[in-house]
Amino acid sequence: MNILNYLQRVGRALMVPVATLPAAAILMGIGYWIDPLGWGADNALAALLIKSGEAIIKNMPSLFAIGVAYGMSKDKDGAAALTGFVGFLVLTTLCSPAAVSLILGIPIDDVPKAFSKIDNQFVGILVGVISAELYNRFSSVELPKALSFFSGRRLVPILTSFLMILVAFILMYVWPVVYNALVTFGESIKDLGATGAGIYAFFNRLLIPVGLHHALNSVFWFDVAGINDIPNFLGGQKSIIDGTAIVGITGRYQAGFFPVMMFGLPGAALAMYHCARPENRVKVAGIMIAGSFAAFFTGITEPLEFAFMFVAPVLYVLHAILTGISVFIAATMQWIAGFGFSAGLVDMVLSSRNPLATHWYMLIPQGLVFFCLYYAVFRFTIKKFNLMTPGRELAADGETDGYDVDVNENGKTTGDIHSEAHQYVAAIGGSDNLAGIDACITRLRLSVKNADQVNDSLVKHLGASGIIRLNKQSVQIIVGTRAELIASAMRDVLAKGPIAAVTESHQSETISKKKKVENKGEVLLTLIAPISGQLIDLKEVPDEAFSNKIVGDGIAIKPTSNIVLAPASGTIVKIFDTNHAFCIETEEGVELIVHLGIDTVSLNGKGFKRLMNEGTAVKVGEPVLSLDLDYLNANAKSMISPVIVSNIDDYIGVNILARGPVEAGQTKLFDILR
Repeated sequence: MNILNYLQRVGRALMVPVATLPAAAILMGIGYWIDPLGWGADNALAALLIKSGEAIIKNMPSLFAIGVAYGMSKDKDGAAALTGFVGFLVLTTLCSPAAVSLILGIPIDDVPKAFSKIDNQFVGILVGVISAELYNRFSSVELPKALSFFSGRRLVPILTSFLMILVAFILMYVWPVVYNALVTFGESIKDLGATGAGIYAFFNRLLIPVGLHHALNSVFWFDVAGINDIPNFLGGQKSIIDGTAIVGITGRYQAGFFPVMMFGLPGAALAMYHCARPENRVKVAGIMIAGSFAAFFTGITEPLEFAFMFVAPVLYVLHAILTGISVFIAATMQWIAGFGFSAGLVDMVLSSRNPLATHWYMLIPQGLVFFCLYYAVFRFTIKKFNLMTPGRELAADGETDGYDVDVNENGKTTGDIHSEAHQYVAAIGGSDNLAGIDACITRLRLSVKNADQVNDSLVKHLGASGIIRLNKQSVQIIVGTRAELIASAMRDVLAKGPIAAVTESHQSETISKKKKVENKGEVLLTLIAPISGQLIDLKEVPDEAFSNKIVGDGIAIKPTSNIVLAPASGTIVKIFDTNHAFCIETEEGVELIVHLGIDTVSLNGKGFKRLMNEGTAVKVGEPVLSLDLDYLNANAKSMISPVIVSNIDDYIGVNILARGPVEAGQTKLFDILR
């Protein structure tokens, strides 16, 4: 397995513990809102909520160890999670200051300060990865009969405990070097003023994925290198008197985080929501709203940051750069506020009465600017580089020309998901070819012995909208939001015994069961040609999603006219932002797609002009779009344009009426039969 695939596995596993963060953030945010002054000291309910949230936040390192071990295990078994927890306890105990003092035989006062920060996310992830690898390798080992009780899954925590002794020994020498390097870095930029503040903020965000930002924070926020920014700020007037804090300076390592946490990241969340596929937006909205609420009110940003830091690292680097710029601006302008917890609304309100808070209210307009900046930068980057932020899982070749292809939920060969899973296993070469099963939001991520044994046509006829071969051992099958359910069902059927690969005769039988009886039944609706041109059989369209009728059934036209008409009366339910396709729903419930060209979404709207607005009622033959055919023929991959009934499974099928050339608004294309 190459390094990229392995890092993707780690990233997916990290989503297990990250899923707990919104709950913690909401609990704490409500608690701070109820009791903004005492933070639980003056209200029992607030204390209950805050402490409940802190129970998750303060134990994030151990949650990462447990979640990564579970998420990377081959069968998602609880024993793997237990192994991660055991490993974390052993390692952090052995590397605690008291244990280091005892093991190395040195006074506890001489133990490096680094070991007081050993309980961090980086260590949690490290332990989780090691634990998962041990589980995957040794959870099936059979010991001699006398020791058989400790065979299999029971063996792994024991092995992990012993291995953590070695890892702890290594960290006793490596960890202080890493930690001290961060302290040295802090001291070297201490005298750079506002520029140093911006550099610190950049690395503060950049180190969050490995949890080392806490070590860096201690340099600037506390008395490690003489900066002591948070205690000096919270000291307020007293600090001014004794000269340890300066108005307009103290707090500069905190103030610039407010515009990012309260405004910038919610702007990024809105961009990710708008870039998500339509069918995933409800799910994505829940994540983004909860994360934005947490960031704005409390300054807890992990729920949003972990949503994109591993799936789209380039966005996280841009986030770190923007954070550095924000902190630099606030420090330069001496717009100062501070916090005791994090840079959210609660801390901003509390710090506003601090005598060291200067022009703190200017952080709000700065934040509004950063909301727009984050939104623009994130949306542009996601679209430009097709980044896989939450809800943007795409079809086989990375996208289907801007049209979101879903799994046909009604197109399963049986009503039993386990029967469907059985057929997926058979279609990928049987259990002998399957080495591992995983899933994300819309994809089955499969490890196979030979990717060439996957039966593409049967997989697609089972309902998949695409297949991606990353290499000879890694295959992804796009099945929509049911991916996790299908993956779980596949594990269940494999546990019951081996499954043979599908045969050619069985494939033909399976496919035939899915075909509709065509050219029989009552005519429900007749479509006219939306554009003049040459009629093309759908299977000749140079796009698998259309040629294999994954999107639906219909016909295609190579256009010769510039005006695109409505092929039937109804409501325009969707016109894509790039104006290259539109969808109409008729009064009969027929869902139609007119898609102008192939891969024309990449033209970003050039060559297309919208004549009707989304949501408008349209009559058959009314103009909807106009085309610049000269430009499109010169720049598009192909101008073959499918006219599709996307919900064709609700009907018997289509009866093609036209042949050869067709005239817009005059030629009858096909009947829809019921």
